[in-house]
Amino acid sequence: MNSPILQLLVLAGIAVFLILRLRSVLGTREGFEKPAPARTDAQPSRPRNFDVIEGSPDRDITDHVDEGSPAADALHRMKRVEPSFNVGEFLGGARSAYEMILMAFETGKIEDIKPFLSEDVYDSFAGVVQAREEQGLHIEAEFIGVRETGLNAATFDEATGEAELTVRFTGQLTSVVRDAQGEIVEGVPGQVKTQRDIWTFARRMGSDNPNWQLVATGE
Repeated sequence: MNSPILQLLVLAGIAVFLILRLRSVLGTREGFEKPAPARTDAQPSRPRNFDVIEGSPDRDITDHVDEGSPAADALHRMKRVEPSFNVGEFLGGARSAYEMILMAFETGKIEDIKPFLSEDVYDSFAGVVQAREEQGLHIEAEFIGVRETGLNAATFDEATGEAELTVRFTGQLTSVVRDAQGEIVEGVPGQVKTQRDIWTFARRMGSDNPNWQLVATGE
């Protein structure tokens, strides 16, 4: 047998020996690794980063309103009726609704948002849009973004299940008003203006309809 073949056989034998040694020390892993056996000694385990304590403050509420406030109490009662309700998720949806409703009003396309408005708010918006059209005015607007969204107040009527959440918005947009001849009568093209609004949304908690409606607007 020539020398190269002999060297290969020797190396192969060493490799097999090392593999067997490793298997005896590390064991084998097939599929999902088995869980570690339960601790039987008295040594304490490493503490968790946090503990869930029954009756502790709900951060989803206290992150947005003061603990113990009337608004916090209303939110707690809403969650008892509808446990899946989440304040943070609501505010995210309200932020998107603000842009959609505001731009529909600016451009006069309020039919698109009618399902998200109470009858009174829709009639108010429709009256303003009609008055603009009668004067031959139209608005060119571009939404820039929302700088702030915050919860101002919350109320809940347990008898009817009606919840109302009042949200403050600080939005930014560009807007110019043109007359029938296309001349600018208000605003500066490209100039960003800041707009502050306080809107109230309402919904019956526990109902199958997940949509909140805008029921009041203010500043």
